[in-house]
Amino acid sequence: MEKMKSLADQLREQMIKPGEKSTRVKPKQVDENNNGRKKTINKVIDSTILKALNEYDNSDHKTMVHFRFNRPTVNFLNQFKIATGIDATRFVAFSVRHLIETYPELKTIIKQFTQNTEL
Repeated sequence: MEKMKSLADQLREQMIKPGEKSTRVKPKQVDENNNGRKKTINKVIDSTILKALNEYDNSDHKTMVHFRFNRPTVNFLNQFKIATGIDATRFVAFSVRHLIETYPELKTIIKQFTQNTEL
């Protein structure tokens, strides 16, 4: 019974070791229809967005906010964590920061509202 492992234990063992930066996808074996040869494909996902997510530091973020997501989004976030090791909190914090930086008109809307509000 000691050798029996759950799927979660197997996935943890296959995840990246702490020192590695790139994400590896499990080698894929292609059908043996090609003259009896087996081909293995090693893919290294080397994406700028994954690097930015890995480097994003949310350790100083102390305020908690509760959000609701639909089931497909939650499934995506859970699968993304398994595939990359990046947790949902970091993913959401990075995404919101990126949205605010990409669309500065959001800040303008808030400024206009606060200027038009009488205290």
